[in-house]
Amino acid sequence: MTAATPQELAPARTDDRTAPAARLGRWHGRQLDPRRNGLNVVRLGLAALVLHAHAYYIAGRGVGPHVDGENLGGWAVFGFFAVSGYLITGSRWRNPLSTYLVHRVARIFPAFVVCLVVMVAVFGPIGFLAAHGTLDGYLTTGTTPANFVWSNLFLRVNAYDIAGTPTGVPYPLAWNGSLWSLYYEFLCYLVVGVLALVGFVRRSTWALAGAWLLSVLVHAGWPHGVGTLLGGNVDAQLLAKLLPLFLGGALVERLRHRLPMHVLAAAGSLALVALAVWLLDGWGAQLTAPFLAYALIWVGSVLPIPGLLRRHDVSYGVYIYAFPVQQLLVLAGAHELPIAVYDLLALAATAPLAIASWLLVERPAMRWARRSTSATARPAPALL
Repeated sequence: MTAATPQELAPARTDDRTAPAARLGRWHGRQLDPRRNGLNVVRLGLAALVLHAHAYYIAGRGVGPHVDGENLGGWAVFGFFAVSGYLITGSRWRNPLSTYLVHRVARIFPAFVVCLVVMVAVFGPIGFLAAHGTLDGYLTTGTTPANFVWSNLFLRVNAYDIAGTPTGVPYPLAWNGSLWSLYYEFLCYLVVGVLALVGFVRRSTWALAGAWLLSVLVHAGWPHGVGTLLGGNVDAQLLAKLLPLFLGGALVERLRHRLPMHVLAAAGSLALVALAVWLLDGWGAQLTAPFLAYALIWVGSVLPIPGLLRRHDVSYGVYIYAFPVQQLLVLAGAHELPIAVYDLLALAATAPLAIASWLLVERPAMRWARRSTSATARPAPALL
């Protein structure tokens, strides 16, 4: 999963290098420092959790632990959307729509497209060769490499296999089961982009809270008639499931001046999330999304982090490359190892690809976007 990096979204540098203050009644403290925080590590941890959750399926070890019908990877995706909602909303409120969209496209699309190309140029041929002993027919079999790239080019994943591979593995015909969520993340970007065009939403936190609550009601009501009204549309169902997490993070960002970061508040937030998940079937996380976002932002505010990891965000690269790497390890027989060892091997093999993605694709694309939009950095007025 991706979002703007905390450094990308930080306001212009000033002489004051301390985090801004926040106050709620008599309770006061610091906000998240936009330049010195551990959110890159938080997101890297969430990407590693997705890797671990997928390991059970890919290695043929069952489905792994589940909480409220979600595996650990699903909960990591919830966390990604909550953190992204926080970061992306700050970007949208500081920028006109055109600048915001350029930044969002530059952050998510180039690395995604390069990943598709790498999959058909490297992973697919290895899988085809392992299955057939030759590359003859690779370009023309089944979901051809060209069709795989074209079918998935616009974020909505329509094809998971490449030329009928991988095959002979516990989880066949899927080279990358992680990419599906990027489409819905980009839809969330568009929702926030449009919401900020509405004057009373931009001016009033209550209006944004209303939008978040409406998204929760849509998700909670899906099994009780909402889904029927939308014809059971799967895209709408998944967006309804994930949008409340994103808007929950957005709400925390808009309230950041009133929400000091404090360990007791973070612990209380997690307890409230756990209680809601226990009591409510399938929508407790959505109802408590702002509290989940607050807890993750608090972790980012206190987590000690070396400057190298603060400057370089490899979480997106880990997220998009881990699944195909795990499949290759299965072809090599590594899935027979203990699950923890398999996870470590997958993470180690994914790291070089993630680093290359950051250094060669993601960071240059983001720098280009900032340079190309520097003249339009001031936010445009709301239209309504």
